Amino acid sequence: MPTTLLAADTIGKLHEPWSGHDTRALVVAVLGIAVVVLLIVRMKMHGFLALTIGSLVVGIGTGIGLGEVAQSFEKGVGDVLGSVGVLIALGAMLGKLLADSGGADEIVDRILIGGRRGLPWRVALIAFIIGIPMFFEIGLVLLIPVIMLTIRRSGRPAMYLAIPALAGLSVLHGFIPPHPGPLVAIANLHANVGITLALGLVIAVPTVIVAGPLFAGVAARWVPIGALGAGGNLVASGGDSPGTTAPEGATAAPGERVRRPSFTWTLVTILAPVVLMLVRAAADVWMSKSAWIYPFLQFIEEPMVALLIAVLLAMATFGTRVGFTPITLATKLGESLTPIVSATMIVGAGGGFKQVLVDGGVGTAIGKAAVAVSLSALLLGWFVAVLVRLATGSATVATVTASGIVAPFAADLPPAQLALVVLAIGAGSLFFSHVNDAGFWLVKEYFGMTIGQTVKSWSVMETIISVLGLALTLLLSAFL
Repeated sequence: MPTTLLAADTIGKLHEPWSGHDTRALVVAVLGIAVVVLLIVRMKMHGFLALTIGSLVVGIGTGIGLGEVAQSFEKGVGDVLGSVGVLIALGAMLGKLLADSGGADEIVDRILIGGRRGLPWRVALIAFIIGIPMFFEIGLVLLIPVIMLTIRRSGRPAMYLAIPALAGLSVLHGFIPPHPGPLVAIANLHANVGITLALGLVIAVPTVIVAGPLFAGVAARWVPIGALGAGGNLVASGGDSPGTTAPEGATAAPGERVRRPSFTWTLVTILAPVVLMLVRAAADVWMSKSAWIYPFLQFIEEPMVALLIAVLLAMATFGTRVGFTPITLATKLGESLTPIVSATMIVGAGGGFKQVLVDGGVGTAIGKAAVAVSLSALLLGWFVAVLVRLATGSATVATVTASGIVAPFAADLPPAQLALVVLAIGAGSLFFSHVNDAGFWLVKEYFGMTIGQTVKSWSVMETIISVLGLALTLLLSAFL
């Protein structure tokens, strides 16, 4: 069932009386999350199996029919892997070529020019720029090789540089159109896109600063890990490691890298999907939808197509132009998929867990509780989004559900206030990512962290973004 239809069905039940099933759904959701954590932390079970078992427990406990529990889980897995899984695979290919060609070194060389002191700020700025048109998952897989290599070259703790990048990507994902969450909320509340974008940037900049470079120092002390980890495989053979490039004056073996790509071509290749998405966004504003080229722009803007084009371009700029033969390229592209298999399946299982929670009625129970609370539209939107996010793990489901619930209460608000309600909902949808969120597992696996380390870094960072985002929307609300 599409997210929008699911949310509409949930919203239609919000004014029904509280039932015993609602109580059971919330209790079972808490127990299901506890089961997943227990299996992974205490039993040392693989995340995919733990999430699968937890999903079945939740499905049966919330009353989903025995014949439908597996279908609900499989649908959630399919929805995530059908979109995010493809993006992860294409991003891994691009990342492998970026690393092995020396393109990542070119970027890191520029980042390191200003010294180590301002590194988190420069990494946050790069992530912020890339995150404007890109989904979180795409931006992450593109930045992983650069982040890992920067960590190794600078000798800084992993979280000192990872947190600024994650904050830049996450803030843009939650607050700024054309990301799906803000766009859905804008549509449901009939808010103005331009005003929302302008106010979103005003809120996004200080939020990235606090949750990124400023929190990074704390996160690095709480989670003192280096660059090695699951994600480190993406750049293990990149950079200036021995044997990567033929020594000066020597003859390179067939298929061996003989040169680095230039910094210009590196930027062109990495930013290709960014530009494609920005072109579509500009077309939506400046071009008539009846124009002959508009369907083509829609096609190339799709994340999968944009990344595929970038990979094909990289096969030239990071491949044949640096000395790799077609056989070497095929080998490297195949090798890029091996390290991400486990992470991809865990992310898919996280999507299945989320779907079972939603189908079991957890979102409906939370919506009923929220409607009964007397709050302003802005606070109600944030509160509902937080509860749905905690229960289902999906920022998009949280945004769709919260904006639908709040819409009747915000109908008479002026445009600026409507935009702030959209941003408050976006802030709430990012609150405390944990084991039922596919993004949680993506970050955990890429950086090779334990659940506890992921909570102390990623989950706390997401909470800072959510709370600070709410505080800034309230502050702007007092003046607009």
